[in-house]
Amino acid sequence: MKKEEIAKILNGRVITGNDVDVTNQISASVLQRAIASGESVMWLSSNGWTREKYLNNKDLIVALAMLDEVMVQPEPVVVVNNPVMAFLSTAVDMKPKELFCSDLKWKFLTRCVLRGKNVMMTGAAGTGKTYTAQQVAKGLNREFYYFNLGATQDPRSTLIGNTHFREGEGTLFNASLFVKAIQTENSIILLDELSRANPEAWNILMTVLDEGQRYLRLDEQEGAPTIKVANGVSFIATANIGNEFTSTRVMDRALMDRFTIVEVDALDEENETKLLLQNYPELDMKYASAIANIADMTRRELKTDSPRISSAISTRSTLELAGLIYDGFTLSEATQVAVLPFFDAEGGVDSERTFIQQLIQKHSHLDQPKTVTDSSMNDVFTLDM
Repeated sequence: MKKEEIAKILNGRVITGNDVDVTNQISASVLQRAIASGESVMWLSSNGWTREKYLNNKDLIVALAMLDEVMVQPEPVVVVNNPVMAFLSTAVDMKPKELFCSDLKWKFLTRCVLRGKNVMMTGAAGTGKTYTAQQVAKGLNREFYYFNLGATQDPRSTLIGNTHFREGEGTLFNASLFVKAIQTENSIILLDELSRANPEAWNILMTVLDEGQRYLRLDEQEGAPTIKVANGVSFIATANIGNEFTSTRVMDRALMDRFTIVEVDALDEENETKLLLQNYPELDMKYASAIANIADMTRRELKTDSPRISSAISTRSTLELAGLIYDGFTLSEATQVAVLPFFDAEGGVDSERTFIQQLIQKHSHLDQPKTVTDSSMNDVFTLDM
C-alpha cells in the first residue's frame, strides 16, 4: 500500500484497492490491539456508532509502521466483538422471498435462534407458523428436526424412546429421534401443535426447555441416565391459542414461561395476492385478487365487535383455492369445496355459511362464460374463464 493510501485510511472515508474501508481516525493502540487479537474494530464518532469495519493483518502492520508519519487525531475507541450483532445487521437480506413476514419479526426470530432461545409461534391456523420455522432453519443453514406433538398418541415413545425384548439379549432400549435431535449442536427442533399435545409430553419437556436445566431423563432406560441438550439448540413451538381452537388444551403456565412468544399475523390483502401469484405465476391476476379480497374480508369481520363468523379463511385455504382455479375450477366451484365446509350452515340466512356466500357472490362475474375468438379457425366458441 502507498503512503498516501494509508494516510487516507487513517483520516477516513476511503476504500483502497485492497478493500480496506475505514470511516474515522484510528490510534496506534487500537491497531496494535487488533493485530494481536484479531478482533473487529468499531469506534465512536461525533455522529454516533459507525458500522463494523475490518482491516487485514498485513494492512494493519503497514499502517502501524507509518502511523508516526501521518497526522492523526484519535477519537474515543471501543473494541466490539459481538458476532450476533454483526450477523443481525444483514439478517433481513437473508429472509426468503417466499416468506411474507415483517422484517422486525424475522430479525427477532433469527436472534432468538442464534441465542438458543425457546420460541413459541402463535397465530390463527394456516398463517404459516410451521413454514416460517422451516424457513428460519433454511436461512441459517441449521439442522432441522420436526415433531408433530398434536398427532402423537404416545409422548414417551416419541420424546424418550421405548424398550423391547430380544431373545438372547434381553430387554433393550431404543432411544427416540428426539434424543438424537437434542444432542445435535446448533439444531432447530420444531415442536409442532404443542397446544394439542398430551399433558405427559409437556411434563417430559419441562426440564428440556428450562434454561437452568436443559436435560432429558431417559427413565425408560436402565439407570435412567440424563441427556444434556447440546450447545446452540433452539426449540421452536407452534400453538393455536384461543376460543376458536376447540381441540386445544389450556397450556400449563410453567411451560408457557419457558418460551419467548412470537405472534404470526395473517397476511393483508396485498401480500396475500402476491403470495398466490408467487405460488401460481400463471394464475390470472383477477382471480388472485378475488381470493385475497374474500379472505381479507373474513379477517376484518372477525375483528369487529360482533363478528358473524367464528373463524377466518386461512392462507392455507387461499392457496388451495388458487390451485383449484389454476387446475380449471371456477371460483364458485373452488369455494364450494374448499371453503364453505369450514363454516356452519345452521341459522339459515343468518348463518356463517350464508355470510361467506355473500362475500363470494361479489366476485360472481368471474364465473361468467367469456366469448373467445380462435383466429386460426375464424370460429367463435365459448369458454368458462
